Amino acid sequence: MWALVLAYVLVAADDAQSQNRGVYPLGMSAINSGLTPEPGFSYSNQFLYYSRNEAKDDSGNTLPVTGQNYVAMEMNSLIWVSRSKPLLGARYSATATLPFAKNDLTSDVQGNISGGAGFADSYYMLLILAWSSDRFGARAIYGFLAPTGRFIAGGTDNVGSGYWTHALSSGQTFFLTQTKQLTLSVFEMYEFHTTQEGTEIHPGDTFDLDYSLLTPVPRTNRRLQSGLAGYEARQVTSKTGPLITQAESEARYAINSLGFAFTAAFPKQKASLGFKYFDEFADRSTYEGFSVQVQGAIHF
Repeated sequence: MWALVLAYVLVAADDAQSQNRGVYPLGMSAINSGLTPEPGFSYSNQFLYYSRNEAKDDSGNTLPVTGQNYVAMEMNSLIWVSRSKPLLGARYSATATLPFAKNDLTSDVQGNISGGAGFADSYYMLLILAWSSDRFGARAIYGFLAPTGRFIAGGTDNVGSGYWTHALSSGQTFFLTQTKQLTLSVFEMYEFHTTQEGTEIHPGDTFDLDYSLLTPVPRTNRRLQSGLAGYEARQVTSKTGPLITQAESEARYAINSLGFAFTAAFPKQKASLGFKYFDEFADRSTYEGFSVQVQGAIHF
């Protein structure tokens, strides 16, 4: 099942104005990113947990900051896929994602610094075009993130980003063998951020990359797959605003991770389950940690 998008807030312990990540929860689209569900309606539920406990500077060095940050998210998504192929031979689909999130930032010195929970920023993919063949699947996507989550400038219980984001993305899945025993998936996204309400800060744009290489578990008839998965992210443009220093504007966060994934398909029930684990390394200008992701989907 192709994955969906949600914004999350990461608050820096030493400077609340810092931009540490984009709005896309990395790793969500690492599996089957070029494939589209069957025509009709599908429901997807995903639980994502991100934990980070090391602060990295712009050179990748670990800063002497002791604390713990986590973000937990649950997404409820309804997906509709057309039966015809009206545009350039592509199947059309659209989706709406209604998320709930909880975040917490704790310091050994200051205790609990910030944390919030509730309905978060929602994401809408209004245009998804999908092409497929026996050995290849691809999707081209436009979507936008609406700042529906609670956000107050300077607040300590925010669960939203406070700004709109437009996103162009694409996913590809390749069956590397004729028997489809080896599957490579790649997902790319570019985030165009707008100005944050109440702060006049314009976050830098972000490029995201998810990927996986999966093979069937022996004697499972391709219903159970496992393999490697990872994600990358890079800040592409400068962050600007009335309170942003030159050093903050020049900083560029970079995120890297590698992990593993399992997927299980249940054709008779028209359902699927998945599990992913990612361990981050060599990050810059952000907090470094790990992510655990569980997802399930069913087709009506």
